[in-house]
Amino acid sequence: MHLTSAAFNEGEPIPAKYTCEGRNVSPPLTWTGVPAGSKSLVLIADDPDAPVGTWVHWVLYDLPVTVSELTEDLPRNQYTPAGAKQGQNSFGHLGYGGPCPPPGKAHRYFFKLYALDAAQLDLKPGATKKDVEGAMEKHVLAQAQLMSTYKRN
Repeated sequence: MHLTSAAFNEGEPIPAKYTCEGRNVSPPLTWTGVPAGSKSLVLIADDPDAPVGTWVHWVLYDLPVTVSELTEDLPRNQYTPAGAKQGQNSFGHLGYGGPCPPPGKAHRYFFKLYALDAAQLDLKPGATKKDVEGAMEKHVLAQAQLMSTYKRN
């Protein structure tokens, strides 16, 4: 699988529009190469460089494999327009929460897409990253990743 964004390239800074210093909206994401036999997708975005440990920015699961993109500025509801469920981020909210690192060095933000052999994870909206990772264990067929950076002065 291959995961890309029209807003930034692999390894490049994420534009401020998608951060706490901008509109804090979710970036557009597109993917290709979902393997045959996949029944759903999971997206997890996190920052392993946070001072308190990995900070979760977005958890989205039960995304139909017929979907090949997420548009910019997805609503922060329990369900996306495509029917996926949104989990709780480390800010304590549903949906996307943009980069907002403490001033200083740049942090890395990993957007990870997983193709699963399960159509649904047995989870309600609002699940945590840990819940989703536990539920998708032994169901991952493929994974793609897009990494960006962000630094606050």
